[in-house]
Amino acid sequence: MSKKISGAEYPLAKIFSAEFQYEIPAYQRPYAWTDDETLELFDDLYEFHRTEAEDDYFLGSIVLIKQEAEPQAQVIDGQQRLTTLTILLAAIASKISGELRSTVLQYIQEPGNPLEGLEPKPRLSLRPRDQAFFGKYVQQLDFEGLESLDQTSLDNEAQQNIQVNSRLLLRRLEIRFGEGSESLKQFASFLLQRCYLVAVSTPNQKSAFRVFSVMNNRGLDLQPTDIVKAQIIGQLPEAEQADYTDRWEAMEAKVGRAGFNDLFAYTRMIFAKSKAKKTLLEEFRDQVQSQMSSPSKLIEDVLEPYSEAQFITRHCNYSAESNAEGVNTYLRWLNRIDNSDWVPPAILFLSRFRHEPEYALWFFQRLERLAAYMHICARNINQRIERYAELLAALEGEHGPRNPVQAVELTDYEKASMRWALNGEIYRLTARRRNYLLLRLDSFLSDGAASYEPSILTIEHVLPPQVKQVTAG
Repeated sequence: MSKKISGAEYPLAKIFSAEFQYEIPAYQRPYAWTDDETLELFDDLYEFHRTEAEDDYFLGSIVLIKQEAEPQAQVIDGQQRLTTLTILLAAIASKISGELRSTVLQYIQEPGNPLEGLEPKPRLSLRPRDQAFFGKYVQQLDFEGLESLDQTSLDNEAQQNIQVNSRLLLRRLEIRFGEGSESLKQFASFLLQRCYLVAVSTPNQKSAFRVFSVMNNRGLDLQPTDIVKAQIIGQLPEAEQADYTDRWEAMEAKVGRAGFNDLFAYTRMIFAKSKAKKTLLEEFRDQVQSQMSSPSKLIEDVLEPYSEAQFITRHCNYSAESNAEGVNTYLRWLNRIDNSDWVPPAILFLSRFRHEPEYALWFFQRLERLAAYMHICARNINQRIERYAELLAALEGEHGPRNPVQAVELTDYEKASMRWALNGEIYRLTARRRNYLLLRLDSFLSDGAASYEPSILTIEHVLPPQVKQVTAG
């Protein structure tokens, strides 16, 4: 019986040999290393080569779906390093000539063998949308052509990163080695013989994702969304993966990488309606994925409408023929609250009633009132989660413009608590609660005419520094 998981340490000469034929699946995130990560890698390698004559350099681990004795390997984790190392080897090959160049090229492309019917092919194939670009300009050493391209004309950020990192590595090689082919040859020998990667191979996707989820990778930190993406897109039919990958990356680009990770936490709250007890990855799988009939439904019916609603909520850019400014005003006030627990109800509402501006204005006026009450009255996280869970449950029920959701309204107890706080010593509240309250009161007094930058929350912008003395006549 073969092992489910195997791992071994290989020098780069073996990593980029006929023993491995790497493919980046279409559902993987694009090549994302910038000049910062690339420069750090090169400088680390160069300094180690310069100062350590005998020790080996460890480059980290890669995770592959690969059958024993078969070279084909899907890269689950490690594409950033494999891609950058390929660019580095290609840059070195472009700086040398003759037989030495042909030798280095063998680590970039399988040379093939016409007598055995073997076609030349790259050692590493990027995602289908980027491989033609990568193959033409990097693996075929057309760096002059790559440099001549206008960056704004490139199809995506991955290709821009390839261009920038290629330029950086070529320049770095010039600075460190000049035209000295012998010193560059020694550096290439160091890379191939003394630099090691641990290749962890598993025969199936399930075990590969398990390994992937617990290992650290060099450079960009893994987000739970990266693992969920690999799981979800990987479950789709191969013919659909490219389309859904495009849709996934469009969502991530719109709300940002950190915002996209927040979206998964908000979605988990909408489904679970309770405080998280495990990691986001486990909670999302158990509370969200388990309730969806298919991966495509999760993307189409949940993530896409929720990401659009999140973008509107966080950027206060609700648009409609009427009431849009009113809704955005309440969204701006909500974004001043010192927590984001109100966001899941806002997302759920907008995903269903975005095109009902009158109802949206009614709802967000009351949602801001509810959030302000909990903010000013210092309700703790458990109390907030419990209260918003009630609202989320009600939002999933039957309601609409003619039958508005009542759970967003303050209860008699909440109104009494708010009145007690307003009648108390408000200047003894914490700064964020006090400033929010004063700015909100000033907005009421000015009939909405006063506005403030989100970063300016001092009392002096609401009350004059000196109050005029009034003498009774």
